[in-house]
Amino acid sequence: MYKLSVLLVAMFLFISCGKKEQTGGDFSKPTTEDAAKPADASTYDPNRGEGKYDKVDLGATLDQAMATEGQKVAEVKCTSCHKPTDEKLVGPGWKGVTSRHRPEWIMNFITNPDPMITKDPKMQAQLEICLVRMPNQGLNDTEARNILEYMRKNDGVK
Repeated sequence: MYKLSVLLVAMFLFISCGKKEQTGGDFSKPTTEDAAKPADASTYDPNRGEGKYDKVDLGATLDQAMATEGQKVAEVKCTSCHKPTDEKLVGPGWKGVTSRHRPEWIMNFITNPDPMITKDPKMQAQLEICLVRMPNQGLNDTEARNILEYMRKNDGVK
């Protein structure tokens, strides 16, 4: 009887405390935090996106040092899903991204993709093609700006 009681208690603890965490894979669904927020597309600005960047000043010419640093960050955090060409990998290719989107939109998206995927009709259409929701890579301001400069270099800015 004692062994049966111990076994039942152990099973109960295992079942009740064994919260399974999602460790990868399905980024097609918003996180619990995002799902709790209403997707109010009426206040969404498709030119700027959603985030803290209202104005991003780009130089008339490419900042080569920033682009080089951006390439390094992209190789660690981005190129497993994105190619610098127009070819889709997991996510869309980056070729021409700086001509399709304003710098503010790019900065807001790469630093905080979830609200934009939830509200932006173009991002929702892209999600239907790619089937994988872009995860937040936790980029800081400098990393994001350097990646933007690398994207500009990739698009032929000199």
